[in-house]
Amino acid sequence: MKRILEICCTSLEDAKIASDNGADRIELCEDLEVGGVTPNLKLLESVLNNIALPVFVLVRPRGGHFFYHYDELEIMLASIKDVKNMGAKGIVSGALNSDKTIDSEATLKLINFSEKLPFTFHRAFDECVEVESSMKLLRSLGVNRILSSAGLTKASDDPEKISKIVKLSQSKPRIICCGGIRSSNIKYLLNIPDLVEFHSAASSNIKGVDPKEVHSIRSQIDNEIEL
Repeated sequence: MKRILEICCTSLEDAKIASDNGADRIELCEDLEVGGVTPNLKLLESVLNNIALPVFVLVRPRGGHFFYHYDELEIMLASIKDVKNMGAKGIVSGALNSDKTIDSEATLKLINFSEKLPFTFHRAFDECVEVESSMKLLRSLGVNRILSSAGLTKASDDPEKISKIVKLSQSKPRIICCGGIRSSNIKYLLNIPDLVEFHSAASSNIKGVDPKEVHSIRSQIDNEIEL
């Protein structure tokens, strides 16, 4: 199975760099300083009009916790409707309860509004207290992917922990491995069985996506034997 490289982008320039250097998919958002929020529609329009890669859009109304009140959820549903109609190819979102369990009612609404678009439950998953039961619940709700570092700041610090959640998922939902993935450390993750999707901001000492980082990560992924 072909390995997938998703690059987190916050501008059209980022998206162009990702596209030109081997990314398979873009996750579009803004304000990475707070973990990312929903991008403005003008940015999304410019990326969709200029980039051929599939664009998954983060739907998150603010930084901070993942417990959303009714009015915030309504904003999220409206955002999904907007980005879906504009041509986004996937939604990245999710919601927790205040006790850091999956808010199944809110998450199901987000999935239903996404309709046929693939739905990725974002890194709120890493805040869940019960990993196995949360995984089973997301599977039952119809989540396609989970963006996760298994709670690690850097996924490469403990590949075995990443391997455990990949085994637990049984690719339903599929795990997108994230967490400080760069060209200097992705080699520690490439031998994990059934781990086929990777997410990186691909930044270095420059602001935004670094073309050398994207190219190097892509090269290392491609030089490994395909699963």
